Amino acid sequence: MNPSDIRIGFAPIARPTFDLDLARELTAQVYAAVSAEGYTLTGSQDLVMDDAAVDARIAELTAADVDMVLLLQASFADSTMALKLAQALDAPLLLWALPEAQVGGRLRINSFCGINLAGHGLRRAGINYDYIYAEPEDRAASRRLREFAMAAGIRRRLRETRIGRLGEHPAGFDTCRVNHEALKAQLGVEVAQFELTPFFARARQAAPAKVGALAADLRERLDGFDNMEPEAANGTLGAYVALDELARRESLSGLAVRCWPEFFTDLGCSACGAMSLLSDEFTPSSCEADVNGTITQLILQWVSGMPAFGSDIVAIDVAADEATLWHCGLAPLSMCDPEVRPQATIHSNRAKPLLLQFPLKPGRVTIARLSEASGEFRLVIGSGEMLKAPPAFTGTSGRIRFDSGAATAMDTIMREGLEHHLSLAYGDHQGELEALARQLGLPVLRL
Repeated sequence: MNPSDIRIGFAPIARPTFDLDLARELTAQVYAAVSAEGYTLTGSQDLVMDDAAVDARIAELTAADVDMVLLLQASFADSTMALKLAQALDAPLLLWALPEAQVGGRLRINSFCGINLAGHGLRRAGINYDYIYAEPEDRAASRRLREFAMAAGIRRRLRETRIGRLGEHPAGFDTCRVNHEALKAQLGVEVAQFELTPFFARARQAAPAKVGALAADLRERLDGFDNMEPEAANGTLGAYVALDELARRESLSGLAVRCWPEFFTDLGCSACGAMSLLSDEFTPSSCEADVNGTITQLILQWVSGMPAFGSDIVAIDVAADEATLWHCGLAPLSMCDPEVRPQATIHSNRAKPLLLQFPLKPGRVTIARLSEASGEFRLVIGSGEMLKAPPAFTGTSGRIRFDSGAATAMDTIMREGLEHHLSLAYGDHQGELEALARQLGLPVLRL
């Protein structure tokens, strides 16, 4: 998500009993610093100092449908104006207070005390907020603003999100259960249900020209493609075409697919390769109808600007301080170790194509999971280093060194009874995820 995609409502508040010349000077500096980051700013630099000005600013920001509100404490003010803004605008609120030179003489702006008073009033009113206390040009402030703004943009996009659920989760896989009402109420995500039998009919009717073009492309990108059973491989590619068309027709941001046993028994192929291709094209797809997994991948995709991957943890070596991530073969191809040529392969248990086989590339990764293991939604957040390693098993695999340590990660997974699917994206995005959790009212569990 680019900064220009994020709409920030600006409201500098002050009281005329403080140094308004300094307040205006500092407001201009903050406005310039925020503008320089590329955000779309709504609201002028004019100080908001009374009820009429608050009402006018609320009307302006409401009309602009802002993603977040940046309330600058240009000088001290009681909590009245901050509360009125927060209660009127359905957008996350970020308070910014400015340090003041301690050189004797008059307390000119008293900015921190202002956000302290505002924070108390907001807390008592049950309104979430975050804050910055820094100079306008402080790089830490820029990072904090970026994390908050990114989270606010994702919060908005979640409210516009539809996830397609194809079939039901397998029996005994309660980790993949879906809570339609709670997802809509807390995240704004709508889950649209589709059934397998009519989908399989569409997959069988996929345009031969589209299937042929896909096959020609994969023949260039994968070793061993021509060794696959042609009818079954084409079945996977037909499934890709039908899933892609379903997503476009129904305005779906992601897919959660019941991949077994029916794909093998009824359609005669694997779903994995189709989901890999979709995820690589920014339509995140999870197996076993794991809706929460797909939502997590979507969040990671938005925050990183790259495809995300849903995986199992299948082995933990406490002595080596490593864990092994694995899945049958649905990771996006962009995650392949660039020094390794990816391969076409068959499912390890069902012996049907088409799956993608490769080791994950080394690099910094963020791990996450929208979890309902405790009976309420939480956001699980972890981080680590994906190591350069040969394939641990057939399919897609990678070895990770968690920042918390393998033993701690294992203990958290087991004692918290977490879901068996975790999602990952490359890069360090923990700050943005923590900000998103606060905006959505989700407890954070560190992995």
